[in-house]
Amino acid sequence: MSDRLYNVLFLCTGNSARSILAEAILNKEGRGRFRAFSAGSQPKGEVNPHALRELAVLGYPTEGFSSKSWEVFAEPGAPEIDFIFTVCDSAAGESCPVWIGHPVTAHWGVEDPASAVGTEAEVQRAFARAARFLKNRITAFLALPLQSIDRMALEAKLRQIGSMEGSTNLEGKAS
Repeated sequence: MSDRLYNVLFLCTGNSARSILAEAILNKEGRGRFRAFSAGSQPKGEVNPHALRELAVLGYPTEGFSSKSWEVFAEPGAPEIDFIFTVCDSAAGESCPVWIGHPVTAHWGVEDPASAVGTEAEVQRAFARAARFLKNRITAFLALPLQSIDRMALEAKLRQIGSMEGSTNLEGKAS
């Protein structure tokens, strides 16, 4: 196994919930093999408190997260990104910055828990669902043989991961 550290960027429009959840999960589950980041095309400017609560419930770190523009990762001196995963359908359809190094990309759409309405318990259940779906995708991603798989096969596997339980299509219809 290689000591290579892969940089992964999770993108969402607001960068306040799903992309933050994914960043935290991959940073812990990737155990030094991966360094995760998150950003948005139109960042909200703050992390959704329900996302932080869900991370705490699941035993993930809750400190150091910020809602920021994806432009941060297209600037000189930014980490070179190996993988980019969009986790919301809106971000998947937007014109992204030009990424240095031609990272592998895939869409892993998950319903937006920040748009959930109802009681506090119902809203928190929406965040728990999103976190579960993202963790399942990340677990499948971590199991891929990155050192021995060619780019086309890798892209196909990443698209398959994106269609796992809880996926949304680009029209936003849950499957």
